[in-house]
Amino acid sequence: MIRLEGISKRFGGHAVLRNIDLNIPEGSVTALIGPSGSGKSTLLRCVNLLETPDTGTLRLGEAVAHFRAGKPPEQETVRGVRGQTGMVFQNFQLFPHQTVVDNVMEGLVTVQNWDRPRAQARAMELLDKVGMTAKAQAWPNNLSGGQQQRVAIARALAPSPRVLLCDEPTSALDPSLAGEVVDVLRRLAAEGMTMLMATHDLRLAASIAQQVVLLDNGVVVEFGEPRKVFTSPSDPRTKDFVATLTQSALPEEWT
Repeated sequence: MIRLEGISKRFGGHAVLRNIDLNIPEGSVTALIGPSGSGKSTLLRCVNLLETPDTGTLRLGEAVAHFRAGKPPEQETVRGVRGQTGMVFQNFQLFPHQTVVDNVMEGLVTVQNWDRPRAQARAMELLDKVGMTAKAQAWPNNLSGGQQQRVAIARALAPSPRVLLCDEPTSALDPSLAGEVVDVLRRLAAEGMTMLMATHDLRLAASIAQQVVLLDNGVVVEFGEPRKVFTSPSDPRTKDFVATLTQSALPEEWT
């Protein structure tokens, strides 16, 4: 589904990603974890070309992008990649001047040229999926953070992407509000939605992901099933990082 080969990215003199190879099967959930500055958000943004890698190859479905420093990919390639992805940002990024339903409709109307009745029907279907039908006519600033993030997920799902990319989907939320977002992501995972998420929330990674990738200083330190990575990691850097995941936070079937 998604194949990254030799992906590298520098910002000035700093190497943020170094020769990343990664395979993400269709229908799977992959969590990118690691300390701040490890490169996980940059890697996520490289998948839909919000950041352009300096070198390497990205394969997403039938779209293939080859990268060389100083040579941006063709716009047709960019459209081919972005047309298959939906992005959920850490800070929601809803349009404050539009109602909830209009936020979800916006891309369908302005980018995909859907007529408004069809777009509204799709938006209401997705708001129902994330439990936000009752707030369809509300303004974003009247919603809690958890509610705003659920609307943002509905908006990302509107064009029926093959892959949902989530950049720290719960880190801006209080724990009491993060749970409702986790529940939505868990349901999407159960439905077979391919997801790639960068997260500091190790409980989210442990409970939803089929595979976990630990990044440190722009390289893949550890890769595998969550249970193995969290309970018997092979690299000392992984052991130090996952030590924050207490025994009580592990899924019951692991203990």
